[in-house]
Amino acid sequence: MDNYAQLMERISHSANLSIEELERKVEAKRAKLSGLVSKEGAAQIVAAELGINFDKERMKISELLQGMKKANVIGKIVEISPIRKFNKNGREGKVVNFLLADESSNAKVVLWDTNHISLIEENKIKEGDVVEISNGNVRNGELHLSSFSDIKLSSEKIDNAVTQKVFASVKLAGVKPGQSLKIRAFIVQIFEPRYFEVCPECGKRVIEDECKIHGKVTGKKRALLNLVLDDGSSSIRSVMFGEQINKIGLSDDEIFSMEMFAARKQSLAGEEKIFFGNVRNNMLYNTLEFNIENVENVNLDSLIKELEAKI
Repeated sequence: MDNYAQLMERISHSANLSIEELERKVEAKRAKLSGLVSKEGAAQIVAAELGINFDKERMKISELLQGMKKANVIGKIVEISPIRKFNKNGREGKVVNFLLADESSNAKVVLWDTNHISLIEENKIKEGDVVEISNGNVRNGELHLSSFSDIKLSSEKIDNAVTQKVFASVKLAGVKPGQSLKIRAFIVQIFEPRYFEVCPECGKRVIEDECKIHGKVTGKKRALLNLVLDDGSSSIRSVMFGEQINKIGLSDDEIFSMEMFAARKQSLAGEEKIFFGNVRNNMLYNTLEFNIENVENVNLDSLIKELEAKI
């Protein structure tokens, strides 16, 4: 069951209405708003009009929806990333993220408030702890905590946390920002790779032979590849980095030689693969973009088994 279906079940139970009646209300609301809101957004508006408020209700991680402003969850911290410093428009700050998991799924949690970050700096919150989060903001599939949010240790136990990343198998025609997807699609267009350098120590981008962390370094050359994928329902511009590019059948020589790449490029068009990654908004072009994390070959035996399981 996807999170829209779970939301509808929750509203149906709270409002004592059938799913069919709720669906009619949701479609009527979308029509009234000229289709400018998603089904999830329309469902949340309908819920509010029915007097149903989820602001104080705890949700499973799998039930979190894009755009939620006051999400409340409990989960186990699986992994904490290093704290990063940033300077934006002359304002310095810190940010840290961690992976939070419960029995239903997992999600990245992003902390921006210095008080929240200090809990990690002082080891008051660490990997393996179960925490309770209140008033989180769901953006691009991540749970963001501001100064209006709260995070604290919980005494609850979570024994069967889903620690592996969860990818939804959906058609491209219905994808939304923040989704982690598994899609079976064809490569219909491929562009010339772009090159950049990263620090051999930390992997961060090197500009003019300098890493912000390690100073002067000899950068390691990496590649970025843009391509267009199509699954029969729609297409999406996609991007892949580094070693993932090898998984569509390109050798390092073909990636880093424009001449060899040009000779190989045409044979890649029409290749069908299974792609795993995240959907995000490309702010520059105001379009959806698929950030590819992994690629697998199509295995017909596995596909047959999947189809048989659905019958």
